[in-house]
Amino acid sequence: MTLEKLYEGLNLQDYYIGKVTQVYRGCSIAQIDNVDVMSDRSKFKQAFLPNTINGYVIVESTLGLFLGELFENKSSRKNIYEANAESAKGSDYHEISIDTIAFMGPDDNKFQLAGFKTLGITDKVYLAPDGVYKLFLQSLEFGNDQEEALPPFATYLNRSEAEVVLKPSTLFNRHLMCIGATNSGKSTTALAILDKIVTTKRKALIIDPTGEYRDAFSSEEIVKVTLGVDTTISPKKITMEQWEKLFETENSSQGAVLAEAITSLRYMKKIGEDIIYSKVGENIDEVQENLSSVSKDDADFNIELLPEQIQAESVCEPDRDTNYNFRYRYDSLKANSNASLIQKIQYQMTNTRFLQFFSNDDEMYNLLEVIDEFLNLQEVSLYIDTSALGAAEGVGGMVIDLVSNFVMSRDNINPFVFFIDEVHRYSKSRYSDKEFHGGLTIVAREGRKKGIFLYLTTQNPKDVSPILFGQIGTLLLHRLMLNDEINAVATHLDDYAIKHVRKLNQGEVILTSVNLLHNAFIHVNKCERTHYNDTPSL
Repeated sequence: MTLEKLYEGLNLQDYYIGKVTQVYRGCSIAQIDNVDVMSDRSKFKQAFLPNTINGYVIVESTLGLFLGELFENKSSRKNIYEANAESAKGSDYHEISIDTIAFMGPDDNKFQLAGFKTLGITDKVYLAPDGVYKLFLQSLEFGNDQEEALPPFATYLNRSEAEVVLKPSTLFNRHLMCIGATNSGKSTTALAILDKIVTTKRKALIIDPTGEYRDAFSSEEIVKVTLGVDTTISPKKITMEQWEKLFETENSSQGAVLAEAITSLRYMKKIGEDIIYSKVGENIDEVQENLSSVSKDDADFNIELLPEQIQAESVCEPDRDTNYNFRYRYDSLKANSNASLIQKIQYQMTNTRFLQFFSNDDEMYNLLEVIDEFLNLQEVSLYIDTSALGAAEGVGGMVIDLVSNFVMSRDNINPFVFFIDEVHRYSKSRYSDKEFHGGLTIVAREGRKKGIFLYLTTQNPKDVSPILFGQIGTLLLHRLMLNDEINAVATHLDDYAIKHVRKLNQGEVILTSVNLLHNAFIHVNKCERTHYNDTPSL
């Protein structure tokens, strides 16, 4: 596109401001020839103030047209209110510093990344009018131009007439994470985007640990289930690794004891006994032979007996008896070592919803069957409320891991957005350094190939696994205050954005993405759907 075409219907001389006088790798400097235009605001809306910074300019080069952003604006006159302006006119000059952010070639109709192209000395500089900025907004996204965009969910800061209209692939195809401190507007942003997904009949799988979105969507719009109330899962569907996540085993020895206890209960279920497997005084060879007979098909067991069975595993091999047979005897050291694990399991089981969730109740929905049906239906979303299971991170982490591994095991599914609120709840065990989102990491790495796109929210990016965080390509950043939090996201931001991340008001967001030409400062429009996130007054 030529300069004349870009400024069609406008007088170029009204926008000409000067020429490039210095070119550096990081920026360029232009000297203002037309000083009057830098103080004339009549041609621009309030957001475009030509005598300050953050405005945009067009630079006409031999290569094409460069779009630049002003980050420094200075005059050499020491006293700008000097009465005798004529005496200072000969030594006065006005300069602006330009950060090149985009380029448009002679045959292009939209902006693209400038790459290694640079400005040149004496290139002419023009103030960018409103039409050029709107073209820049239309050029922000990379990807499929034929894809239907989501309805607008925000406006660009200081430009309230410009709505944020983005394609789903721009937000989700490299996964999306919303980060912000408490009361910064993070949940409001999450709901605003979920609203656009559901209303446009795109699929979403929503996992809500607090229940704050439970009335945001009607039953006609989305299928809703509540774990432990109307939805359950059989214990035989849970892997040993997931049981360890659930009960937050502190070390490998506790994990081994837990596995041994579950195997013992599976054997008792296999032979039709609904009691624990007591091992004190039993022949060691016979016990090992019995346990080895448990196959992968013998997966069911009575979870209510688990604490008592772990206590029964507190045995060791003694000296031989008079018949030269080995028999188990009680080991008080092992019993003391297993006490903390038993206490954690008993604490979990004091939550009656926990036992209702891990059961074989035929009158309740089966979680995996509900998800399997969701994966194979078009234009159907699913909301899973996990708040009734209690606040323990182990339960939520296990559910997330179970769902993640299940959806990854399915083929030919309909693409969907996998939304998980407050993902930091499932980050690490309170008792060990174990990570809780191995399944999520698999989804982050391989999910895009199957059409599974993560949408996560968290208060602190440091609480999220570096492996998982490294797979996130799009961030919605609300206000952050701590240095370690800002440093965690610094690689996604330029210097200007880093300095302003502490200054964001409630609802203001920095949108940064590998799918965008440039970082965007936006204000999210609050959704009118019911949302239980109000902070009570003291």
